[in-house]
Amino acid sequence: MLFFDLVFVFALTQITALMAHDLSWHNVVRGALLLGLLWWSWAAYSWVSNIAKADEGAVRTVVLCAMAAMFVIALAIPEAFHDLPGGLPGPVVIAVAYFVLRAMHLVLLWLIAAGDQMLRRTIALFAIGKIAATVLLLIASQYHGTTQTLLWAGALAADYLVTYFVDARGWRFNSPSHWAERHGLIIIIALGESIVAIGVGVTNLPISWPILVASLLGLAVCAALWWVYFDATVYYGEKALADEPPETRPWLARDAYTFLHLPMVAGIVFLALGLKKVLEYVGDTGHHHLDDPLHGIGLIALYGGVVVYLLGHVGFKRRTVHHWSASRLLTAAVLIIAVPLVHDVPALGQIAVLAAALSCLVAFEAVRFARERDELKHHEHPA
Repeated sequence: MLFFDLVFVFALTQITALMAHDLSWHNVVRGALLLGLLWWSWAAYSWVSNIAKADEGAVRTVVLCAMAAMFVIALAIPEAFHDLPGGLPGPVVIAVAYFVLRAMHLVLLWLIAAGDQMLRRTIALFAIGKIAATVLLLIASQYHGTTQTLLWAGALAADYLVTYFVDARGWRFNSPSHWAERHGLIIIIALGESIVAIGVGVTNLPISWPILVASLLGLAVCAALWWVYFDATVYYGEKALADEPPETRPWLARDAYTFLHLPMVAGIVFLALGLKKVLEYVGDTGHHHLDDPLHGIGLIALYGGVVVYLLGHVGFKRRTVHHWSASRLLTAAVLIIAVPLVHDVPALGQIAVLAAALSCLVAFEAVRFARERDELKHHEHPA
């Protein structure tokens, strides 16, 4: 499944590039819709890998075919909403590839559920959302502008809401440790995409002290987000899954991971967009001065991406261990308040403030929760 993850992160890179190419609110919304589409596809196959071995027999073949379909979607992302002259119609290509991706998923689940009528009933109900989403995407491919965007939103709503409200009795969930590991891997791969965005932001620009400082500050921000997840979150999430009764464990996995990891990944993608813009500002002296501030969507993506990421963690902790994370809520609130305060600060100063705020969060939690963290890391979880 790691191979599948690499295709997913390529798609994230394409989304960041799409939003950066046309930095408008409408295009950012479209980028978010594309992310929602790809996340739902990735999450679907994560469930498959938890109930069947993905590297054996027919499952491996289907996963490889699904990976090809996701790769096609990723390749077509630049034409997801605006078809370029010549070639195949990009919006239709994405709709068809998405249908293939989800259809193979349902077929695979149907085969895995052989002899289990309750599970097959659940899978059949899930198919309603998949079919509705595909139909709406195909209809959207024939429109432009706001209508097209709204149809995309409707397609995602159909898929997400059907999944959330369908009675999933009989659903299988085999391994809490594997489930937690899969989602941890996708977080670190997404963070890797943010680091790539730093490099892409200064491609073909001569190296300079401002570029070095901004790059290291961006790396510090990514490292802090890594710490926030992997220092404790990954452990209490896995422990909560292991402790949850088997009959309700699928619901916890769905809420805490399938739904609440989406804002974490989305936050990282928006952060990558902000980092890319910061590096352009400090490095491209032909179009910007070193004292130019990052403003508008670029600034909101930089700070807002981290806020969304932290709020995803707050929701995750509340759902898994039934506690609110006051430190992360407070940091998110401080960053929201900071946006208008740093509006006129040079881009280099803006990213320095962000790095400083996250460093304070990391330092506080490292001291405040040292004993709890140590207990979590040395607690043996059942597979």
